[in-house]
Amino acid sequence: MDRLLPFDTRRAVHHLKHADARLAELMSRVGPCRLMLRPAPTPFEALLRAVIYQQLSGKAAASIYSRVLGLFPVAEGPTPERLLALPEAAMRGAGLSRNKLLAVRDLAAKVLDGSVPDFLLLEHMADDEIIAHLTRVHGVGRWTVEMLLIFTLGRPDVLPLYDLGIRKGFQLAYGMQRLPAARTLRRAGRRWAPYCSVASWYLWRALDMPV
Repeated sequence: MDRLLPFDTRRAVHHLKHADARLAELMSRVGPCRLMLRPAPTPFEALLRAVIYQQLSGKAAASIYSRVLGLFPVAEGPTPERLLALPEAAMRGAGLSRNKLLAVRDLAAKVLDGSVPDFLLLEHMADDEIIAHLTRVHGVGRWTVEMLLIFTLGRPDVLPLYDLGIRKGFQLAYGMQRLPAARTLRRAGRRWAPYCSVASWYLWRALDMPV
């Protein structure tokens, strides 16, 4: 077992290199898999971060996220109850758009009413079941849950078909003139299974490689 992930990345790398020659070339250029988890104490905190980071550059999102966290007691951090008690002006002042404000409040409400399972329950749910549950939250789409599956829950076989970085990485790795369609990625994913998460990580890394 990998030290940081709940599956063996060495086995995943071995499988992928033998399943797909083009991907194997990219993997050799990138080097060892360094996919790591971003642990969170609760699904609420993981999804709060994910919602704030949506459609923003990393630097801008980190700044807003830091200001939002500053609205909560340092020793205890954010909770659904405290978030719902915060004035709208304070949250908007931290940098949340109106749509993201609605999203994080809906997230807090759905955690409190049990619509968002805790980690203990999530661990026993299939990926598609988790996606179905969590996308009921306003502003939480399939992509956001896929990031949670890969980077928080450490699920090994997740392929975000509509992620722009994945599509661009595939285009570069396979020498395509255009971005691949979802069906092309889905077909490749059948070769990569059950380690699509590791394949996804390598496709993201393709964007960092020299042309």
